Amino acid sequence: MNSLAARVGAGAVLVLAVFIVLTAWALERAFADSAGAAMRERLLAQLYLVMAATEVEPDGRLRLPAALGEPRLNLPDSGLYARIDSPDGQPLWQSPSAVGMRLPSPAIQPSQRESFTRVALAGAEYFAATLRIDWQTDHGSLPLIYSVIEHAAFFEEQMTRYRRNLWGWLGAMALLLLVVLAAVLAWGLRPLHTVAAEVRAVESGAQQSLAQEYPREIRRLSDNINTLLHHERAQQARYKQALADLAHSLKTPLAVLRGIDAGAQATLLDEQVTRMDAIVQHQLQRAATAGRPALAAPVAVAPAVQRLLAALAKVHASKAVQVEQAIAGTARFRGEEGDLLELLGNLIDNAFKWCRGNIRIRIGTDEHRLHITVEDDGPGIDDAQVEQVLARGVRLDETIPGHGIGLAMVRDIVAAYEGEMTIGRAALGGAAIHIVVPG
Repeated sequence: MNSLAARVGAGAVLVLAVFIVLTAWALERAFADSAGAAMRERLLAQLYLVMAATEVEPDGRLRLPAALGEPRLNLPDSGLYARIDSPDGQPLWQSPSAVGMRLPSPAIQPSQRESFTRVALAGAEYFAATLRIDWQTDHGSLPLIYSVIEHAAFFEEQMTRYRRNLWGWLGAMALLLLVVLAAVLAWGLRPLHTVAAEVRAVESGAQQSLAQEYPREIRRLSDNINTLLHHERAQQARYKQALADLAHSLKTPLAVLRGIDAGAQATLLDEQVTRMDAIVQHQLQRAATAGRPALAAPVAVAPAVQRLLAALAKVHASKAVQVEQAIAGTARFRGEEGDLLELLGNLIDNAFKWCRGNIRIRIGTDEHRLHITVEDDGPGIDDAQVEQVLARGVRLDETIPGHGIGLAMVRDIVAAYEGEMTIGRAALGGAAIHIVVPG
């Protein structure tokens, strides 16, 4: 799971589910033990009622009233039965409720005085309480075994009602706890959502830094992000200032060299000065390329293309170039606007220079990438030149106008943004340059 909320939520649900199940099991066992003890006490009470109603004749015969104090003992097949046995297991008496039934023998060991067990009768389960006593008579002691048997349906019904109520209440409590946990989780993770929102605002250019006050656990993160933003802006400002100073410093010496009258060497001197100027401009552009920034506002591509086309149409007005455009309105360049203008400017300017009259510009997006394709109907670039342009550390002759220093600049900008650049043959017949950079 890549979501903190999903991880914490899943963990909380798992812990809550285990807790609910274990709690339900413990409570059910406790209730079953309590209900079983209550059943035992109730059956023993029934035994004592039967004992209280028992009379022993002088000849040892038992005499009990026709109607016992417990009504269910008088109703046939009522689910409550009683019997009295001799120590050898011979039945001496059984309640009117057991008429026509064969009750099981008492489940008691010779060494036991009383027992409470479950027994099977006619395919059903019953609880049986058994008590061994010695009835004292004038002729001595008469050992008797009293048994009361009750159908387990009452006990099971109690357990069923208890389980239904237990799971109902536990389910409601679990649902309530889940709602509370969700609220606590949302409240606890709110600072992270706020950080993400502020980072998006910084990316879009709506604000310059993270401005909210954050909890201690993520305050260091927000402080480090602000420090990174400040450092990046300061570094970019220093680079631009240093490059501006360098360009200003070099302009004067180059102008002086151009003004020197070298006689027969004037043409050669002017050629070398022009070459030096081109090299300086290229290296300045390479150094000025910002590269892919960590946090930068996206730049709309379509307006930049329209500004460049308007300017280049005036520069190359004599060619009457027809430009076919297919530019996605949502296309965005994540980087410096100057880098975008330099990249597009060199591509479109080369296309204007080398085309016969037609240019095609296609710009679109694919997931998180920006695709830029510029085609012309000119002579194109042969394979040998393509290899030179794309080779690492190698570029075409910088003094040759057209596919030279301009493409070298484009290649360097694309490399700085961790993009890809390919050169091929266009459907129009000329060069097709395709660039992919993070969008």
